[in-house]
Amino acid sequence: MMKRTLLMTATAASLFTLGAQAADGEAVYNKSCMFCHASGVGGAPRAHDEAAWKSLMDKGMPTMLKAVKEGKGNMPPNAMCGSCTDEEFKASIEFMAKKKQK
Repeated sequence: MMKRTLLMTATAASLFTLGAQAADGEAVYNKSCMFCHASGVGGAPRAHDEAAWKSLMDKGMPTMLKAVKEGKGNMPPNAMCGSCTDEEFKASIEFMAKKKQK
């Protein structure tokens, strides 16, 4: 019985951790955005380049979400993350738009 309880607790904890990571902007970036936004391939604004992101962020998060979900330029719809939620997209956008913490 004790082993079963420990196994269930460990499984629940790992699922919680995966869920928390998925909502983390950096985790979403690493999973789905980094390929284009790390190098700027296809005209993608580079992650953490505040100047490149300022005019985009000035349009507001609803406009940013629409672009991500519908696709824009070379970015496909849902930006390589078909399972991402709006909150995950918001977190990744905010992560990319901010200067990298050292």
